Amino acid sequence: MKAMVLAAGVGSRLEPLTSRVPKPLVPITNVPVMEHIVRLLKHHGYDQLIANLHYLPKQLETHFGDGSKIGVDITFRFEKDLSGDAGGVRACRDFLGDDTFLVLMGDLLTDCDLTAIVAEHKRKGALASIAVKQVPDVEHFGVVVRDENGFITGFQEKPKQEEALSNLASTGIYVLEPEVFDHMPKDGMYGFGRQLFPELLKKGAPVLGVEFKSYWSDVGTIAQYRQSNFDALDGLVGVSIPGRKSLDENGVVYMGDEAYLDDKVQINGKLLLGKRSELARGTRCSGSVIIGDNCIVEEDVVLHNVLVWPNSRIERGASLENCIVGDGCIIPKESKHNEVTTMAQPSPQYSCAKPAP
Repeated sequence: MKAMVLAAGVGSRLEPLTSRVPKPLVPITNVPVMEHIVRLLKHHGYDQLIANLHYLPKQLETHFGDGSKIGVDITFRFEKDLSGDAGGVRACRDFLGDDTFLVLMGDLLTDCDLTAIVAEHKRKGALASIAVKQVPDVEHFGVVVRDENGFITGFQEKPKQEEALSNLASTGIYVLEPEVFDHMPKDGMYGFGRQLFPELLKKGAPVLGVEFKSYWSDVGTIAQYRQSNFDALDGLVGVSIPGRKSLDENGVVYMGDEAYLDDKVQINGKLLLGKRSELARGTRCSGSVIIGDNCIVEEDVVLHNVLVWPNSRIERGASLENCIVGDGCIIPKESKHNEVTTMAQPSPQYSCAKPAP
């Protein structure tokens, strides 16, 4: 079965994290978010995949290769000029266009039942289906309005709470029949939310909204990205967490291969320590702490709700709370950081650590 992952976006809302890394490769529990998507697709029997690329494409090609390490076959298509999300799918019609297929955004974190969503799409004879989920903050999402049979009757784009006709958000997961290509222009910018789906409704085509209850997160902002990591570490979404799990009276620890945790480290919460990373004596970890591969945390560091990308060093006595440390950073000794995102290459919008040599 075939599916497409949309992986061409720049991810400007995640800057500075995406200044050197494409958004689909930002890590969730030390695994790129798109890899979680690919593994979910494989779990539901989708092993023939295609992804469109535009921003930093070589990094994605290098990480995934042909997909064989995950047990799928991945084809990549480079888009020199972006043509919208539906336009990107249109460019892959030759790969997708002979049977029902799935489309997923490349920056989602979910463990939804794709098989059940596709089955509902087929049972009700839809031309296109949108997986939808109830959200408390409709102002941040495209909202879907349905009739009593689940078919979509209208859309609202980021409505005010008091004006919202529904609390069901489009999740960026679509089930499409190949005939949908007949409703698209042959070229030019073309999007799903603002063009294809509303135009299908005007034509009276059956567009279904399939609600699911399991976890879903759009990791498109810094705050949501950080929270998605912590949700995954807390077990709120069914994704793999690399490392050996151990429990004690104060918390949960996942240890990557060749990781070192000094026996004088204090843990009160959950810790994921990446491969070949080290936590020195006197360090205190509380809340949710995720350390990437090849990191060094020196003596007497304080970490509370912190996410650290690979190849970084946090020097002696530093204190970080509610922070993200990007790849290859050095956090100076005795420094204090709260609610900041640090990167080795400074950005004027964020407090930054000094660059690693």
